[in-house]
Amino acid sequence: MLSGMSEIVNNSTFKTKSLTAPTISEHAQKSMISDIFKAYDIRGIYGQNLDEDTAYKIGRAFAYFLKCKDVVVGTDMRVSSPKLSKAFMKGIVEQGANAIFIGQVCTDAAYFASGFLNKPSVMFTASHNPKQYNGMKMSKAGAVPINENTGLKAMQKIIESGECNKVKISRKGRIIKKQILKEYAKHVKGFIAIKKLKKLRIAVDAGNGMAGKVVPLVYKSLPAEIVPLYFRLDGNFPNHPADPSKFENLVELQKTVKEKNCDFGMAFDGDADRIFFVDENGNVVNSSLISSLIIKNILTKNKNKSQKIIHNVVCSHIVPDTIRKFGGVPIIERVGHSFIKETMRKTKALFACEHSAHYYYRKNYRADSGIITSLIVSEIISKENKKLSELLDEFRKYSTIEETNAEVKDKQSKMREIEDAYKKQNPKKISKLDGITIEFENWWFNVRPSNTEPLLRLNLEASSERLMKKKKEELMDIIEK
Repeated sequence: MLSGMSEIVNNSTFKTKSLTAPTISEHAQKSMISDIFKAYDIRGIYGQNLDEDTAYKIGRAFAYFLKCKDVVVGTDMRVSSPKLSKAFMKGIVEQGANAIFIGQVCTDAAYFASGFLNKPSVMFTASHNPKQYNGMKMSKAGAVPINENTGLKAMQKIIESGECNKVKISRKGRIIKKQILKEYAKHVKGFIAIKKLKKLRIAVDAGNGMAGKVVPLVYKSLPAEIVPLYFRLDGNFPNHPADPSKFENLVELQKTVKEKNCDFGMAFDGDADRIFFVDENGNVVNSSLISSLIIKNILTKNKNKSQKIIHNVVCSHIVPDTIRKFGGVPIIERVGHSFIKETMRKTKALFACEHSAHYYYRKNYRADSGIITSLIVSEIISKENKKLSELLDEFRKYSTIEETNAEVKDKQSKMREIEDAYKKQNPKKISKLDGITIEFENWWFNVRPSNTEPLLRLNLEASSERLMKKKKEELMDIIEK
């Protein structure tokens, strides 16, 4: 336990506005709840379909559904996170459970707390979404994720029926403050051999998100010079959105890497569970190449053969190629952290990766961590004594587009149109594991609907750049017409 680091807080400290008087119709309330419960988390727009009243009800439903005594609660730096988390904890307390508040942390620190303390957790964050959004990433004790099939739908029904309100609570819980980040920093540094690290100069763009708090804590005792960009926590994101998957948000990082002669650059999203890399030349690195680099490193060091490694359906084919090359067993899964983690648990997979720059580690309670990934890449560069671009050369086999989003009115209708168009071309394989994936001899693509936005997401890869560009244009014509 984290002895000496707990503080019981008087519940009056966490007063919220009155949450009993209904302000909208019952039908409208159900519609709001339905809107924000997604496939693997809760996500909405603060003040529209996600407010304090809703957060309070979710808190009660969470404690009621899990029948738990304690719930770990963390938040990112979003402006709405304090109000929403306080209302959620009020619901937890009034349902008879204790809320263990760990303050402003990165999402993977909340997962760590859930695993380390063996308690359920909820992290208030909307990841890379714009400032008006917020949400909750939920875990059972031990950082076991909760998705639509393992609790989210059940909690939605509990809220809509008012079931938890019918239970008489004999005694309210308490709100307890607990510091977790020192133990977290010790944990993540345990993934590397610190003595093998060389003096590296690393540019880091925190995007005014939680990496601005966590990176200095983790790297302060390591032989690395951090060149910081936008480390001040600010949920208004005054410099650029905390979404490094959009390359326009990486321009300043690319410039800094070249101007400061850095070994490489790193960019985190708002809650710092995702990480993108820029090589020493200022070039943005595709996450599947980073995945392949880590897979080679992990499998080479691991003495046990036939280790299972999971990749999602839209990773480059270089990922399963690399897994097989170095003696691993590839397992494919749909996009989404809760699905990936559940499959890791069932298969005891060593590592997992997603195209969106999520990297999962078995010894991290099967959770994803941008910070751990940053440390592992730093160790590889130090150990191999090569530039990042050189280390990635062996994996540059395919021409791959970066995920391309297109706004559509009817996502399902458009996907059927795409399927009908390409079925006629005699594909090698069609999969509906996640959206639709269609493979041909020398190219493949996947189109899937966003869980949080009115978008279709296109991923595509081909044996040559010319073919890749041709097929991307062809598909985008269908999607956008």
